[in-house]
Amino acid sequence: MGRRVLVAGVGMIPFAKPSTADPYDVMGVGTVRAALADAGVGYDRIQQVYAGYVYGDSTCGQRVVYQLGRTRIPVLNVNNNCASGSSALWLARQAVESGAVECALAVGFEQMPPGALGAKWTDRPTPLADFTATLGDLHDIDPALPMTPQYFAAAGIEYARKYGIRPDTFARVSVKARAHAANNPYAVFRDPITLDDVLASPAIAGPLTRLQCCPPTCGAAAAVVCSEEFARAHGLTPEVAVAAQALHSDADDLFDRKSAISLVGADVTRAAAREVYERAGVDPRDIPVVELHDCFTVNEVLTYEALGLCEEGGAEEFIRNGENTYGGRVVTNPSGGLLSKGHPLGATGLAQTAEITWQLRGEAGARQVEGATLGLQHNLGLGTAGVVTLFEKVG
Repeated sequence: MGRRVLVAGVGMIPFAKPSTADPYDVMGVGTVRAALADAGVGYDRIQQVYAGYVYGDSTCGQRVVYQLGRTRIPVLNVNNNCASGSSALWLARQAVESGAVECALAVGFEQMPPGALGAKWTDRPTPLADFTATLGDLHDIDPALPMTPQYFAAAGIEYARKYGIRPDTFARVSVKARAHAANNPYAVFRDPITLDDVLASPAIAGPLTRLQCCPPTCGAAAAVVCSEEFARAHGLTPEVAVAAQALHSDADDLFDRKSAISLVGADVTRAAAREVYERAGVDPRDIPVVELHDCFTVNEVLTYEALGLCEEGGAEEFIRNGENTYGGRVVTNPSGGLLSKGHPLGATGLAQTAEITWQLRGEAGARQVEGATLGLQHNLGLGTAGVVTLFEKVG
């Protein structure tokens, strides 16, 4: 890491079901205005914009920010699957850290279609062709089912075989997610659910039931990042900085490993997390609050171990002892996570950033993790992009 990068401001709008959400340009500009207001700067001070989204035409970022002015600055559109928002933040952070700019904006948004995710471009090779072929060698793929949950179902089956985890342990993640979301006004699903509710919901694939899968939702979030010099020059006093950040893709042995757990990004997460901890000189067990990518309950379980929050094979005990929630060792997804808050693909990483920023500033209300001075954010896109960011309280 070079120059210290400060989080000057964050913004987010309440996530919504596709049937009730505004168009992406309305959501996007609303959250940018919120982030600028939080930072205390005007759009005319922004020197670069990075816009993360997956479902949209090629210059949606310009469509969003042009509503605030056409200032000739670079606007780059970022598609890194479900890690698009964090990838936009990674680029904005890198631009400020390198000295290329003093202040940059990362915004993520998604106007999601209803229903399960599916391929949009069927007249050309899919980026996940090799992943699916490898998965087919390991697991019976059902062509009648959506593809994405089958990846994570296979990973869950592999994990259960390896460590003997009970099926209801995965389901407990959903119960915890809803309990946390009850205190988050930005979350879509805030009503409590029981373990019986989760297990009795319709089966999707393998151990996954419907209530263990994140819903298709729409939303937007944004962050303004700047240098310390910019903050001083403009009378800003940000309370949060990026302590370390890493973005990784897959290693050369991915398909040779013949592991569904590897296919869904656990190795990428582990490598990125190690880099972050080494750069920051932080032990993961000293981090009190984490927003991680719980697209499916299985992935939250895998990510506990990949991030070093518990020992390999120790996730079941970690969950059943309540170490993943308030009163335990680390509060995971105080926002409710993707399972309850929702998962607008391009917005997720920046929504996680907003939550961690509010936590470190002591502004999270009823979901506040008391005394938090470090917070970790993890965002994953199949194909693969894994972003891990450690934030710290400053000032």
